[in-house]
Amino acid sequence: MSRILLKLSGEALAGDKHHGFDEATVIEVAKQVKQIVDKGTQVGIVIGGGNFWRGRTSETIDRTKADQIGMLATVMNCIYVSEIFRYVGMKTAVLTPFECGNMTKLFSKDRANKYFAHDMVVFFAGGTGHPYFSTDTATVLRAIEIEADGIYLAKAIDGVYDSDPKTNPAAKKYDELSIEEVVEKKLAVVDLTASIMCLENKMPMYVFGLNEENSIVNALTGKFNGTKVTV
Repeated sequence: MSRILLKLSGEALAGDKHHGFDEATVIEVAKQVKQIVDKGTQVGIVIGGGNFWRGRTSETIDRTKADQIGMLATVMNCIYVSEIFRYVGMKTAVLTPFECGNMTKLFSKDRANKYFAHDMVVFFAGGTGHPYFSTDTATVLRAIEIEADGIYLAKAIDGVYDSDPKTNPAAKKYDELSIEEVVEKKLAVVDLTASIMCLENKMPMYVFGLNEENSIVNALTGKFNGTKVTV
């Protein structure tokens, strides 16, 4: 693929600590992405904020304010991971849908394309910039806007199951299924808004476990063993 959108789970980047960052995990992710970039694939990245905050972490504050805290969590994640990417030898840029002083640049498709043309990994932080929209929705939105060939979802779980494998040991993993099935069966690949956007814009998704050895490289080099969501 010439251009992909990689979604990284914030919780997966925290490793066994489950909060904050596990630097060894992030460095390993960066090294894998560098292999992909060195082969000529352009990479955009969205990172969740679950290692710091989720929109529903607090039941005592306004939902809009809670979601804004979540947006800022993703900005912190992108700035940190971007710096680790630079440490292993890549050029990066962080774009947000709102001004963050001089810490990030304001998102536009033209600006993202300019950075891609200069072989930079582009981080899309801050979600959509609006409450009530998840980083799943932001991932699909940015993938559509930058005309990515596909979305790669690196999660703490190794694919899509017919039920939660954490609570159901007999849960069945799908090797491949259609986005129509995802919507119809309400499978938790991404949230419903994001699923509908994938359906309407024919955006395929590839779901795999981040913690497997060389998982990102394998997902893009024919050794994919997660779940492919077709369009």
